[in-house]
Amino acid sequence: MPKCRTISGMDTQRRISFSPPDITQAEIDEVVSALESGWITTGPKTKQLECDLAEYIGTSKVACLNSATAALECGLRLLGIGPGDEVITSAYTYTASASAICHVGATPVLCDVAPESFEMDYAQLTSLISAKTRAVIPVDIAGRMVDYDALYDALNAAPISWNPANEAQEQIGHMPVLADAAHSLGARRHGLNAGQAADLTAFSFHAVKNFTTAEGGALTWKQGSLNDEDAYKQLMLMSLHGQTKDALAKDKAGAWEYDIAYPGWKCNMTDMQAGLGLAQLRRYPELLERRRELIALYEAYLGGESVTLLKHYQGDPDTDGFASSGHLMLVRLIGKKRSFRDALIERLANRGIASNVHYKPLPMLTAYKNMGFDIIDFPNAYAQFENEITLPLHTLLSDDDVAYICESFIDCVRELETEGVQ
Repeated sequence: MPKCRTISGMDTQRRISFSPPDITQAEIDEVVSALESGWITTGPKTKQLECDLAEYIGTSKVACLNSATAALECGLRLLGIGPGDEVITSAYTYTASASAICHVGATPVLCDVAPESFEMDYAQLTSLISAKTRAVIPVDIAGRMVDYDALYDALNAAPISWNPANEAQEQIGHMPVLADAAHSLGARRHGLNAGQAADLTAFSFHAVKNFTTAEGGALTWKQGSLNDEDAYKQLMLMSLHGQTKDALAKDKAGAWEYDIAYPGWKCNMTDMQAGLGLAQLRRYPELLERRRELIALYEAYLGGESVTLLKHYQGDPDTDGFASSGHLMLVRLIGKKRSFRDALIERLANRGIASNVHYKPLPMLTAYKNMGFDIIDFPNAYAQFENEITLPLHTLLSDDDVAYICESFIDCVRELETEGVQ
């Protein structure tokens, strides 16, 4: 087990960012290639990235879009979900999981997490299902896939019979699960990759994610859930104003003619973004392995402290275990309150270490308070939030950086305890 050094004074020169992108010459070359090709909007690199991602995930089709939020929204629209419908998601998530529900005119229903967990309380989930429920959006927080077996068991136990409202829902054959897998590209659980477990899955490629296209996202679906070609065609229409031909198709000689099937949206990915993604995907296995090494260091340094670290790896992911994508280092300060956590974040910042909180539960935010949600009704979510701190976890960290972070963390915790901070 690594030993922490004694810190003598503050390292005023050291600066450890929270989550910078890991960009190499390979990514730069791919973006330059897109610029030089003349295809800077949706073009051949985007289509290639879709194919490569589908092969990596293990699904038939992937639709690349400009964000995971767009992917979630398009997924809901693909299912025909809109006004009068309800969609259940976790109270412990970023706003995108719920705002997409609002964007399509449906009503978000929030589920508390289970005690001492970042996953929805599946018993409560069952009780929240009504005749208006059209889908559930679980959240793979920090890169660890939720227990999809338990989730589907909870849906099957619901007292309300599932009655599909349209052809897409009928094709799925049960309450649709649209996973918010913004964090979990590359994760695996119970023999399935992220993207294979839920009926539909949305990924994020935002700048702070393990795999980035600067901004971007994608939607995929497991084989047999939907008609692959029809679903992909519908997503392309949604992402480009309902236009029946994208720029790549119109570029063919004499192929200018197009139609607008309906007033769609504008959320396509560009080839500059896709070029960055193509290089990232080639490097992704080694990036995931480096994250695993960093997590092991954190576990070794902090294992004897009064904290709980989110478990990223357990057993054999090909059978009954799981392997996270290692996106976030979630740490809970056992027995501490919000004031202690917030003071700790400030102390770490004084030592040049950027930390964060994932997440402030939705019922604490103005937008969701205005919808009638109250954090009092979500005690487990608040308990997870009030003493959670997220430490830096990214592939630009050195082993020595992790040592410094952990040494500073332990030192600052002891300082605050000595000062009587609650």
